Parts: sequence; C-alpha cells; structure tokens
Amino acid sequence: MTPTPRLGLERISKTYAGSPAVRDVSFEVDEGHVMCLLGPSGCGKSTLLRIAAGVERQDSGVVRVDGRVVSGDASHAPPEARGIGLMFQDFALFPHLTVAQNVAFGLGRSLNGARSAVVGQYLERVGLSGYGAKFPHELSGGEQQRVALARALAPRPRVMLMDEPFSGLDQRLRDSVRDETLALLKEEGAAVLLVTHEPEEALRMADRIALMRGGAVAQVGAPYHVYNHPVDRKAAAFFSDVNVIHGEVRARQTDTPFGLFLTPGMVDRADVEIIIRPQHLKIEEDRGAPPPSTMRTGVPARGHVTRARFMGSESLIEVRMDHDGSLLKATVPGAYLPGAGAPLWLSLRREHCFVFPCERQSKVGNPWEDDRDRSGKRPG
Repeated sequence: MTPTPRLGLERISKTYAGSPAVRDVSFEVDEGHVMCLLGPSGCGKSTLLRIAAGVERQDSGVVRVDGRVVSGDASHAPPEARGIGLMFQDFALFPHLTVAQNVAFGLGRSLNGARSAVVGQYLERVGLSGYGAKFPHELSGGEQQRVALARALAPRPRVMLMDEPFSGLDQRLRDSVRDETLALLKEEGAAVLLVTHEPEEALRMADRIALMRGGAVAQVGAPYHVYNHPVDRKAAAFFSDVNVIHGEVRARQTDTPFGLFLTPGMVDRADVEIIIRPQHLKIEEDRGAPPPSTMRTGVPARGHVTRARFMGSESLIEVRMDHDGSLLKATVPGAYLPGAGAPLWLSLRREHCFVFPCERQSKVGNPWEDDRDRSGKRPG
C-alpha cells in the first residue's frame, strides 16, 4: 500500500492584481523527503510556500497534510493548525528572548518540566548545549540559524517549510550548516519543502526538484534527472553556463562544424540548438594537424583563445571559433592558461549534448514530427 504523502498541493493557482503568480501547480512531498522549489526571483516559489503554510490562501486548488484537506474551497486552516514548521532566511528570532526561550516559544511560554527537557534536547542536537542563557545578538549567523532550526523542530512538525534559510550565511559556513540541517531533518522524518534560487543548494539537498518558471513548474524530478535531462535550453542553462551551437535539420540530421548530429522526430528545415556545458568540451592544442575524430567526439573544430582564467579548482577557456566567429567556453580541471591567440581544437562529448528546437523564430511552424515526449537527452 502506497503511504499517504505528508504534503500535497493539487492544482494551486494564485493571482495578484490580475497577474498570475502561480498557475495550476501540483506536487507531493513524502515523509523524510526534501522537495526543492527552484527558480529565479518572481517565479512563484515563495508564494507556493506561503500557501502551503496557510499564510496566503490560493484562488483555486487544494492543500493537504497527511491526506487531510487543510485548505480548499470550503475550508482554510490557519498555520498553527497544520502541524507545520517554518524557517525563514532572516531566522526571525525574538531578540528580547534567550536562546532557550526562543526554542521553547513553539512549545509554550513556560520553561518548566518537560518543555525544558525538550529545549535542552534540541539545543544539544544542533550543537548548542550550554547556549540556552545567551541572547540572539551574542551568536554568530550560523549559531542563530541553528537556534531557528531547533525552534522549528522542537514541536515535531509533520512538514517543514524553509524559505531560503541559508542565504544569510557566508559561503564558508553555508555548506556545513546545510549538511547538518539536512541530516537533522532526515532523522526527524519530516517532509521538507525548501525554496531556493541556488541550483547548487537544490542539487545538494533535494530528493526531488521542481524547476519553476513564470508561476508554473517547468520540470520536476530527481536532481540527477533534472540536471542531465533538461526539458529545454532554459532548464539546462539554469544549472550552469551552456554553449549553444545552431543548425538546421536535413533528413533527420543536423550538420555542424563538429560533424553530423542525429535529430530524430524533427521536420526538415527546422532550426535547432545543440547545447553543451563547458566542462564537456574537450580541448587539444594545435600541433599542425587536427586530432582524429571518433564516434564519441565527432569532428574537431579549430579556434583561437580569447581569454583564459584560473577559477580555483578549474580553468575557464574562451575560444573564438574559426568557422563562424562564435565564442565557446570550455573548462578544464586545475590550472591551464594558454595565451590569447593560441590555436586550439575543440571536440564535443556527444553523450552530454542536448538538442532542442531553436528558441528564436523558426522557418517552420511545429519543428516536431509528432507529439512524443521532448524532455530527454538527444545525443548525436
């Protein structure tokens, strides 16, 4: 028997002043799982979080917690009646209360008896034993975030809603605090809905990612799937820089300076974009003759370095291609800094390429021959 999802949103829509903020969004979050709403500012992810919390009410759709309707056409439960924990980016600690009093706030105002024991337990779990008498201003940002986590977890919520809770931390602390928080949330077994605009954070923390755009979900799936099988060019580009190579379909193939790419399912004369991330371009120095082509890498194409930069763990090389003057970016591990003007050969690692209809105006109406799913990788 399939367990009931801890949190379920069904066909949620919300409009502000005639402008749609959320459009027909549905998803579920299971016990012990982290669902990440990922997208740029203004895409509707924080609105969805507030609707799940009960702070906002949707115009249409249903919110369920453990299968029970907490918000629909006929009823709307307030946040305190939903068994939901909340964490925000500003921590929202009470400055006039001690650490222990902040943690106890969700349990009641008294620190006597069992409540005091629960407070001590959760302060210990977040590594802040002995901090109960301190005030928030006496703590570092990472310590304040841990207090906010302890306060949210102490009532043992069935669902945890987190709105960019790590954005106020400096980069040095962020990774360790995220990892510690994720471990605690998994131990508690709460269903977590996390809002972020940072792809790295979503990949690091989520069991599933819902990539949002314009108030709707553009793609949803496991982090590996969303990253390696983007639904379109914008989805691929949200996670990293991409190179775009344009072509035109002829007999289900597209001819490029890197050789022929298979473009099954697309009609002749359709404009296509071949997308490849910088780390999947292979660089070889020009030694007087092009490197041999292979089934995997195709035909090498020549260009000249315009700029090379050391980025710490890798180097970024920008190459102006001889065939059309386009600029492609490649990354290589470690330090590799060829001088400006140095000739290089680039090859594509075809298993990492994506082929999509061109986002600019095409010469044909519908580039597809039929209505099959277009969300997967299309190798050459």
